[in-house]
Amino acid sequence: MAGLIRREDIDQVRERARIDEIVGEHVALRPAGVGALKGLCPFHDERTPSFHVRPAQGYYHCFGCGEGGDVIKFVENIHHLSFTEAVQYLADKTGVTLHYEESGGGSRKDPNQVSRARIMEANRNAAQFFRSQLGSKEGEAARNFLSARGFDSDAAAKFSLGYAPNSWDALLTYLRKRGFTEPELAASGLFSRGQRGPYDRFRGRLIWPISNLTGEVVGFGARRLSDEDKGPKYLNTPETAAYKKSQVLYGIEMAKKAISKQRRIVVVEGYTDVMAAHLSGVECAVATCGTAFSAGHVQIVRRLLGDSADPAAGVLLSSGKARGGEVIFTFDGDAAGQKAALHAFGEDQAFASQTFVAIEPSGKDPCDLWQAQGASAVRALVDSRRPLFEFVLRTILKAHNLDTSEGRVTGLRAAAPVVGRIRDVALRSEYTRRLAGWVGMPEDEVRQIVQNTSRMQSRSTSVPGNIPSASPYASAAPGQSGNSAAPGAPAAITLPDSSDPVANLEQQALECLLQLPASLFGLGVETVSPAAFRVPMFSALFSAISSLGGLDKYAELWRGAEDELGRKGKRAVILANKRWVELLNEQVGQQLQSLLSALVVSPLPQDDSARLNDYARGVWGAMIRGDISRQMAETRARLQRCDPEDEQYQQIFSKLMNLENTRRNLQESK
Repeated sequence: MAGLIRREDIDQVRERARIDEIVGEHVALRPAGVGALKGLCPFHDERTPSFHVRPAQGYYHCFGCGEGGDVIKFVENIHHLSFTEAVQYLADKTGVTLHYEESGGGSRKDPNQVSRARIMEANRNAAQFFRSQLGSKEGEAARNFLSARGFDSDAAAKFSLGYAPNSWDALLTYLRKRGFTEPELAASGLFSRGQRGPYDRFRGRLIWPISNLTGEVVGFGARRLSDEDKGPKYLNTPETAAYKKSQVLYGIEMAKKAISKQRRIVVVEGYTDVMAAHLSGVECAVATCGTAFSAGHVQIVRRLLGDSADPAAGVLLSSGKARGGEVIFTFDGDAAGQKAALHAFGEDQAFASQTFVAIEPSGKDPCDLWQAQGASAVRALVDSRRPLFEFVLRTILKAHNLDTSEGRVTGLRAAAPVVGRIRDVALRSEYTRRLAGWVGMPEDEVRQIVQNTSRMQSRSTSVPGNIPSASPYASAAPGQSGNSAAPGAPAAITLPDSSDPVANLEQQALECLLQLPASLFGLGVETVSPAAFRVPMFSALFSAISSLGGLDKYAELWRGAEDELGRKGKRAVILANKRWVELLNEQVGQQLQSLLSALVVSPLPQDDSARLNDYARGVWGAMIRGDISRQMAETRARLQRCDPEDEQYQQIFSKLMNLENTRRNLQESK
């Protein structure tokens, strides 16, 4: 596993990735004043643009839903990626080579000593090669396989399917001609190594490209087509720097929009099941890639669903939809399918969404249904889903003879721990009532056993009887929520009424300090205290800025930018401004981060740089004069409370005179 990405590399990614270009791939931006852009927010529905971008500061903020941050945060939210994934995505786009720090503090290059970008490039070329081979004479076996399952050439094109020739080194030769080095070929996972050297891993097989959330091909799945092939039925790319099977879901790049819109994800078992589901209109279907559904998959799903880990979020409404979203697993109806469902239940504790299982009575999977009965049968299978809790309980009880007293008791003892782990009190009570009916025992007795089991489990991390310790209604443990907030989830910052002149001045002062710090040297900003700000959140933010060093710290960043670029000028100011805001963002809490992003992108009421500088100095001049007036009022009050004979009286009086002189000088210099 790679360690933490080196801080210098993250900074380089931020500086190279132009936020207006990255945001512009998803939002139509138009000018909104000097150095500002705006458009319709991609994170919530709106008719009037409230989404603002400041390229010079590298920040965005929506005044409608409260989303805001830098370019990395935008990529996290728009593509549903973790911080590390977002940095890797931007590094690939901007050509930054990432290095990783070991736990001991040393640094190293990317895994396998080959950049992730080169592995992705090899995958992209391989996908093109496989697609070109599907239509060849040798690819007829692959086309026949698809046709027998109801998939035509349009379906093959939709899912970018391909064929790997039954050749020792067809792909190897293809990639070598395109300049890939031996270390790059070895790191790609596309080849195996024998006594005679490397050879194609996939030979004579139907190929499915496996993509990540952003649509980049990270690996491949391959199915054998001939009995002469003695390899496994399905063969996948091995673990590489780009492909981690526990962190990818086949079809996720095609399904992500439907998942976010419908707040539903359908997890099927195979590649052809995903194809059949999508072609049937179930466009939120995905599949794991040669592995069971795991914690890594949970994180992906939670990010897409915006799963809040709220214990009450998974309650099933009368409409049949679950508040908080739906996770639906489809499994074969045989023993293996039931085992898979029980395993999924073991991961279910990470969801606040309602979790279901859909099993076709005759044992058909989505692809079988697609072939035999058409698209409507696939949709009906998904709509027939049952709560996974109910399925697990019924599966447990099937193992016991409930026609006997002994069977009912042992069945109850096996099922009670599952019910006892439900954290939502109302749902626990409901399933207790259902369990009593299923085992045919008095509800009071069953409730007592469930309560006893629940108390026992609260004192132990293990669950009696090897029952999966899970609940679809359980809150995530502290620190494990990940990047799961739904787009638009942060509470929108409510700025004070612009009709309040004092609050309006304070807001303008912070906007200028964040956006135009280079204009404010020599004014005396450092003499202003946080107490000068009447609005509490403004005072807290200014206090954080002051504790960081204020304009002295900005001057340090400015000098550093000039030294790095080897020259003075606008580019150094832009670089210093970005680092200034990023440094502040790291020092403040989440609520102030939202305020910070709002103030960084707020439009300023001028239309050229010179007038902006005059505007900024005028705002802060008024702020400083107001602070001096405040200090004078406080000093007069202290003077009135002080006895003229007291030794402090003269000190207070001298301070008042100095403040008066400062106020007079400022008034004359206006």
